[in-house]
Amino acid sequence: MESFSKIVSDITAALWGWPTIILLLGTHIFLTVRLRFPQLQIFKAIKLSVTKDKDSTGDVSQFGALATSLAATIGTGNIIGVATAIALGGPGAVLWCWITGVFGIATKYSEGLLAIKYRVKTSDGTMLGGPMYALERGLKMKWLAVVFCIFTAIAALGIGNTVQANAISTLLAEPGLFGEGFMGIPTWLSGLVCAAVVALVIIFGVKGIANVCGALVPFMAVFYVIGCLVIIGLNWEFMGETISLIVRSAINPEAAGGGFIGGTIMMAARFGIARGLFSNESGMGSAPIVAAAAQTRNPVRQALVSSTATFWDTVVVCALTGLVLVSSIIAYPDISYSDGAKLTQAAFGKIPYIGSIILTIGLVTFAFSTILGWSYYAEKAIEYLAGKKTIYVYRGIWVVLVFVGAVVDLSLVWNIADGTNALMAIPNLISLLLLSGVVVAETRKYLWNKRLDDYDTSEIPEIDD
Repeated sequence: MESFSKIVSDITAALWGWPTIILLLGTHIFLTVRLRFPQLQIFKAIKLSVTKDKDSTGDVSQFGALATSLAATIGTGNIIGVATAIALGGPGAVLWCWITGVFGIATKYSEGLLAIKYRVKTSDGTMLGGPMYALERGLKMKWLAVVFCIFTAIAALGIGNTVQANAISTLLAEPGLFGEGFMGIPTWLSGLVCAAVVALVIIFGVKGIANVCGALVPFMAVFYVIGCLVIIGLNWEFMGETISLIVRSAINPEAAGGGFIGGTIMMAARFGIARGLFSNESGMGSAPIVAAAAQTRNPVRQALVSSTATFWDTVVVCALTGLVLVSSIIAYPDISYSDGAKLTQAAFGKIPYIGSIILTIGLVTFAFSTILGWSYYAEKAIEYLAGKKTIYVYRGIWVVLVFVGAVVDLSLVWNIADGTNALMAIPNLISLLLLSGVVVAETRKYLWNKRLDDYDTSEIPEIDD
């Protein structure tokens, strides 16, 4: 097993080498420039995200699709993932993670646009879309669409299921978490409860998932952000030093000094960008799968709404997490930086009385919502590969694996998740680059020509299901 773990680690490191980093960040920058910096439209996009488009075609509201996307992206990557990036790549990884998010807004915008542009519908009117349909219909590359769906289904079992379930059960099993003398909740019990609740939600399909996520996401995000702001307030005198250290160590890791792992620019960039993608999923191709189900009058409106997911996830939540963790290390020399999970627990533990409770509720709700969001992504990938009849079987497997993930050791799974993330991203990035002309044309038609309120009258193809 040790040898196998080493092989997986080496493969993951190779997948996240310079070629993938250049492809990912290069796509972000290329689309940002070609689309005239869609990041500047973020406040308009936020307004659209809470505006109902009832007369439009789709299965769920734009906010419902956004909430499901955020549910899948705001997860352990925002908390433990950022801490792990700092532990392995130094404080400079925070800046690389943030940069990935800022430029990734353009990529998430493009993904959302193509999801609507190339979506199809089943005989009962259910909308289907995502990179597989952009690859098949836009580029006539069905074989690459199949490759994308295979890696999506595999990645979902790690990043979207077992890793999240394990994070929940491991945290709830901590002794004393809910008070002195409390021995923690057995992993089998928390796994059983989590699996049961997931089953109750996903049985209703995308509408059930969107309804739950629409209620859960705003609560969990606000709750966690308040906790972060409290810690930043406690560490306020160290904020200037914190920001300076993050920036300096991103381009010169030795600037971090002896208090942090040194490493190289490559290490800081690799772990920062990898965790940035793990967190916001811009370029991975997962979010457009649910964006395709949104009720929207034209592709650009949904593209703008989709782009806000990356803004909230990375530019806001991950940035706050990074500031909290790095400032806590500076402020409290007793905090260890070498273990991501322990670093996070120690930082939140500095909030008197309620710090561990805030972290616990944040992690549990983040991880649970990620399981729900990714269940839909995986389901649609399987449906593309094997047909609608396989959905119910896969839902059963998904629920069982929630329990399995909660009770087994998953130290290997994080590396596998990172590797499959890269393998998912590559076909999707190819479609984004080759179809960027389509994205520009649609953007010019609706956004640059100020026709955002126009309806797209194009017929949505119906497929056999």
